[in-house]
Amino acid sequence: MSSQLKPLGGVLDDVINRLAAIEAQLGITPPSVNAPSNSTGAAAAVIEEELHPRVVAFDEHITRALIPFTESCKALGTEMDAIGAIIFEAWDGMRGLVELGTVYKRPTGDVATAIQPYLKPCQDAIAKVQSARLDRKFDWHIKAVKEMLSCVSWVVISPPPSPANFVKDTVGASDFWANKIRKEYKTNGAEGPVHIQFCDAMKALVNDLSSYLKEHHLSGLAWNPHGKDFAEAIVGEKLSAKTAKSTDLATPKPTGGSSSAGIFDELKNKQTGDGSSAATGLKKVTRDQQTWRKEYKKPDGEVPQQKSSFSAAPTSKVAVKAGEKTLGPPTCEYQERGFKWNIENQTKENCEGGLCKVEVTDSKQQVYIYNCHGVTIQIIGKLKSVILDSCTKCGVLFDTAISACEIVNCKSVQVQATNLCPSFSIDKTDGCVVHLTNEAVSQSSFVTSKSSEMNVSWPDDKGEIREAPIPEQFLHKIVNGSVTSQVSDLYH
Repeated sequence: MSSQLKPLGGVLDDVINRLAAIEAQLGITPPSVNAPSNSTGAAAAVIEEELHPRVVAFDEHITRALIPFTESCKALGTEMDAIGAIIFEAWDGMRGLVELGTVYKRPTGDVATAIQPYLKPCQDAIAKVQSARLDRKFDWHIKAVKEMLSCVSWVVISPPPSPANFVKDTVGASDFWANKIRKEYKTNGAEGPVHIQFCDAMKALVNDLSSYLKEHHLSGLAWNPHGKDFAEAIVGEKLSAKTAKSTDLATPKPTGGSSSAGIFDELKNKQTGDGSSAATGLKKVTRDQQTWRKEYKKPDGEVPQQKSSFSAAPTSKVAVKAGEKTLGPPTCEYQERGFKWNIENQTKENCEGGLCKVEVTDSKQQVYIYNCHGVTIQIIGKLKSVILDSCTKCGVLFDTAISACEIVNCKSVQVQATNLCPSFSIDKTDGCVVHLTNEAVSQSSFVTSKSSEMNVSWPDDKGEIREAPIPEQFLHKIVNGSVTSQVSDLYH
């Protein structure tokens, strides 16, 4: 394919896929495709030989970040050179999973379980690093590498957090040991530069992987919705562009340099021998059906509904009011890694009586509540912390939180600590009531930002419940060259 037409490949494939979907809905059987001409066949051969953009981008990531890291390992000697080779094997295993996603559809059920056999190259590489025994001067190096290798788990991550954020969070753990290396060799003029280069290259590798995932795998390992059934996948098969004839083949976005003539030429090549195409048989949209026109709008701004020749697709059962996002499957599960309970997408329809109970068995455990609507979550037992994220009209009842209770991106929520909670953090929240016990009044503190309609209630000495607003308005002054703040008179 010429350099002029290449940027249009993704746009044209998207157009053809949409038209094919309309054909299927209208019950139109597409005509048989005649043998392509020499020019069309040559263009198809070029497309087949090209790698998927996600794989190309991963190869660029390897060249840009992994190769410099392995070279920095090689500069430290034969022992670290072997470690660099093992890291390369882990990244090669990741590349195989990325390529697998470009060929097959998303597996049904649990993705992590389905791709378990394909994780063996990555797992073997991690096992080799874990069992490696190096010279004592490389103790911090190997510990930093072990922490960094946890980023390989992004292939089985389902948001939240996103794979990009998950990978970026591993920088802190590896940097803990890398900073010890930097401090140790900072003043060593002879060996110092190669050790510091190792630390910098490792950090750059993780950050570059995070950037790659943010662009190509934003919500987990990307799959091909038009690819082969995952049940047909064979462990160990060689995947390449020649064997993976995927209709999801995408190209970089157009930069605006191509002309409209090139688009029509490419569309013409998509036609069959009798002149038919995916658009054949579609009806023309007449003027009275163009509902965007002013004359066809009602005075109250509503648009008249047009009758459809086919039935509408069934709506999802797990949904909220019109205008809001559809909820995902409800989840209430404990993750051993991180000692965390995940409670997600709970509604009154999912919970009996609108109540979801969680029993915490260890004070190290934390509870993360995400995207719940109109339910009450009761947490039984002493726990580390509670996080309430993107919830609406929810109530949370817990006993004792050792660390803190965080409320982020919520609307109209209530939180009650029946015992103690030293800190409450409220961020980007509209409508929040915190209920405290008499013992917790003197021990609890509040940190707020970008929030409104915040209140706190507590029992006084007579046992009566008092409620007071948490200030949102402040008066700022410049005194002796510094800014001072005090609560507005509205709250006095």
